[in-house]
Amino acid sequence: MDAQTIASYDRSVPRYTSYPTAAQFHGAVGAVQHKAWLADLERSCSTVYLHVPFCARLCWYCACHTAAMNRVDSLGAYAHALAKEIDLVAEAVPGLMVGQIQWGGGTPSQLGSANLVEVAKRLAGRFDRRSGSETSMEVDPRYCDDEFVSTMKAIGVDRVSLGVQDFDLDVQKAINRLQSVEDTASAIARIRAAGIARVNIDLVYGLPKQTPETLARTLDAALELAPDRFAVFAYAHVPWMKARQRLIDAESLPGAADRAAMAELVAQRLVEGGYTRIGLDHYARPGDPLATAADRGRLRRSFQGYVVVDQPSVVGLGASAISSLPRGYTQNVADPARYRTYMEAGCFASVRGLQFAGEDRLRGEIIEKLMCSFSVDLGDVCRRHGASTESFLSEVAGLPKLVSDGLVWRDGETLHVTEHGRPLLRFVCAAFDAHLGHVDGRHSRGI
Repeated sequence: MDAQTIASYDRSVPRYTSYPTAAQFHGAVGAVQHKAWLADLERSCSTVYLHVPFCARLCWYCACHTAAMNRVDSLGAYAHALAKEIDLVAEAVPGLMVGQIQWGGGTPSQLGSANLVEVAKRLAGRFDRRSGSETSMEVDPRYCDDEFVSTMKAIGVDRVSLGVQDFDLDVQKAINRLQSVEDTASAIARIRAAGIARVNIDLVYGLPKQTPETLARTLDAALELAPDRFAVFAYAHVPWMKARQRLIDAESLPGAADRAAMAELVAQRLVEGGYTRIGLDHYARPGDPLATAADRGRLRRSFQGYVVVDQPSVVGLGASAISSLPRGYTQNVADPARYRTYMEAGCFASVRGLQFAGEDRLRGEIIEKLMCSFSVDLGDVCRRHGASTESFLSEVAGLPKLVSDGLVWRDGETLHVTEHGRPLLRFVCAAFDAHLGHVDGRHSRGI
């Protein structure tokens, strides 16, 4: 990426795991809407996402809703609250079938084996499960002993996403996460020995003290571990949102030019290592379901990143969990104690969200197709939503600049992202975002 392009696009932009984005959520959508919108899922199949907002200790780079928690009684109470929310959903949606199950956090293992089993049993007892669907879990390799691996196997986990971020010691010290290659390799060996064959590795570029050279060594070490997939995210430095990030020395963060070089390095090394590039930041082995879905135009984008699902709805369970429903998005209260209070009262904990209106679905489909396929048939999408293609495009003010900058090109009614534009895909999507406020700093940097 040349210096002029870097300077032009070194600004904030959403990640587009949804449209409209969570930045547009508001308090006028709450528990009443959540319950009514859940009813639309009757006799349908949905993904279930369970959020465990706890870790043994906090990593300074993390922008997730999570806190350090080691009290057994509090962890047990949270598991009980999750079970109560499962009951509430089951009562609101008779006949709901569960497809994918995703455990995220935080660190789900922090809940403890007995609590994880309790919640998984409640989920299995209240809903039918679609045959062949996957159960995935985010795992910190530092807390992945034989007992926990046995627990994952017992509750049906068949895909594990291991958080690595970076293997360089200086980088690890700068983000308060010490994790050796050996510890990670041992965790993978235990997981595979238990018969859980699908393993992903998550990495991050743009971290403090990180350079293209240190990242190259991390990529080489990660490739030696031979995971099925990689997810490689750009670090989002948002200390105004997450106080823990204030512990990171901002002067130690790589600049835009180094971040751009790192993004190109990731793509080069992983593709050379035999992985297929999937969307903006995922990589999978040829033949992996994610790669197959991308080839067939069936890849989807959600709050969990790129997914292989044919059921677009997500029921979020737990503190801060987001539900993606036919009429809009809802989000639970983020504070775990307040979440437990709602559950103890037998009430849904949704406190914010957004109802689709106007062109939200039209623009959301365009953005998702761009994020997943780097192209979109604008004519087809507009016609299905009852809109005129040319009239709609005349309102997309940023499109001419994207064309002149060489990020996109039009072939009739189809819009294609160029190879030059791929690293800046989020900016292409932003051109179609009618809600985007141009206030620098609200989102993470786009490079």
